[in-house]
Amino acid sequence: MKVLVADPIAEEGINVLRAEAEVTVKTGLKAEDLIRIIGDYDALVVRSETKVTAPVLEAGKKLLVVGRAGVGVDNIDVKAATKQGVMVVNSPTSNTMAAAEHTMALMLSLARKLPQAYCSLKAGEWKRSDFMGVELRNKVLGIVGLGNVGARVARMALAFQMRVIAFDPYVSPDYAKNLGVQLVSMEELLKESDFISLHVPMSTETKGIIRKKELEMVKPTVRIINTARGGLIDEEELYKALEEGRVAGAAVDVFSVEPACDNILCKSDRAIVTPHLGASTVEAQAGVAIDIAQQVLAVLKGQTPMYAVNSPFIPRETQSVILPYLSVANTLGRFMAQLQEGQPIGINARYEGEIANYDTTALKAALLGGLLDKVTEERVNIVNANMVAQSRGLKVQEYKGTATENFASLITVEVSTTKGKIMASGTHLRGEPHIVRLDEFWFDIIPTGGYFLFCDHRDRPGLIAAVGTITGNADINIHSMHLSRIKPRGKALMVLGLDEALSEENLKKVRAIPDVNTARLVKL
Repeated sequence: MKVLVADPIAEEGINVLRAEAEVTVKTGLKAEDLIRIIGDYDALVVRSETKVTAPVLEAGKKLLVVGRAGVGVDNIDVKAATKQGVMVVNSPTSNTMAAAEHTMALMLSLARKLPQAYCSLKAGEWKRSDFMGVELRNKVLGIVGLGNVGARVARMALAFQMRVIAFDPYVSPDYAKNLGVQLVSMEELLKESDFISLHVPMSTETKGIIRKKELEMVKPTVRIINTARGGLIDEEELYKALEEGRVAGAAVDVFSVEPACDNILCKSDRAIVTPHLGASTVEAQAGVAIDIAQQVLAVLKGQTPMYAVNSPFIPRETQSVILPYLSVANTLGRFMAQLQEGQPIGINARYEGEIANYDTTALKAALLGGLLDKVTEERVNIVNANMVAQSRGLKVQEYKGTATENFASLITVEVSTTKGKIMASGTHLRGEPHIVRLDEFWFDIIPTGGYFLFCDHRDRPGLIAAVGTITGNADINIHSMHLSRIKPRGKALMVLGLDEALSEENLKKVRAIPDVNTARLVKL
């Protein structure tokens, strides 16, 4: 087995690889040089410097696995790797402690103005009164995202006798309670917190999670910390809030563009900035290197790694049946994540028809992957599906039934939350996934992109026209419509396929229509 290490990783990881494989370390390779030599190797190990592009993967004729020593895989063309049959693995948890400790270091630095005091004294000044600080004790820490790092920060903060509140719609109340954390809405967190710390992955939902609107809700004494991802905070708006005294301080380790030497936050005396040091400890780098080395070797030996990014393993003999339903399960997960209200408590997955005769572990992984995709750095796969769910206090139960009335196979998912239950079903027809049920309503939509408005209402004349008037006035085209009702003039569900997203203002107008119970927009 031949392994190419193309970026610097800790020697501990290289030693693990060398115990079982022939290892070549060549860092700083140009793209053309990597393409020229990659055909000789079975595995490639990188960090963030080397770009693993489609041409690189195509040239890697023997390549079985690409290992990313770290969390993100932005520098790897995962789609091209999947197409080439190359597994991509990463290491999302080995630097958890380092990131949590750096968060606390920045929090303490903000509270006691340590960098400013250090620079002042080094400049020959003795200005004690300029650096009056605050204590962490009895302060409210608001954590956005209770994943691996967020949970560790919560535990550390509790040791400082802080009160910890958190916003994370994808953890159960019991999980938060066991941490000693109170779950609140994002608005409550912004208004109540003395310190705010971000611990969410970058996604369409979390990008710019702190913008002008959010900064207008916070206390003027609040201090904001970001060690998660650049782009979570609107840096221009944060700078304005700092300079205008609407935010007391900020500590930022990650930036929208890196290197960030010219970032506007570097110009503010109220901001502490560090050059992406969250994972920069000797222990974390050794842990990441060992972790990725072990996973690469596992793939080379035909075993299943812990953190496979692109696909779960499915036996060849079951692929023709199971593979089409992976997209169904994943779509149902994403669908439910957008519709659920309250904190999740448990998940029931029911497989009916032909698929019930096979191992459905990969389907559960795809379902959880869709449900948790926007809130965890860990890509859910066949090995860690249960672990990721359990780490968030989610109980997953599976049921099988070999008979289904209307479909060859059907997947039904029920999510229980603190506000009730929601259920949806999906199947695979004519080469595409279909969502065919929401709670007691049956319909048929193809979730191949775009927006869908789900409107729960009482069936009556004029209601559909009223909704259509609102979308028409908003200049939004309706490309499809489905109506399901229990009985005439009774409970009904309207599903409108829209070419564009309906604004929150227009959604409020729909909800204000007499006899409309709920109106929810979903992107699929």
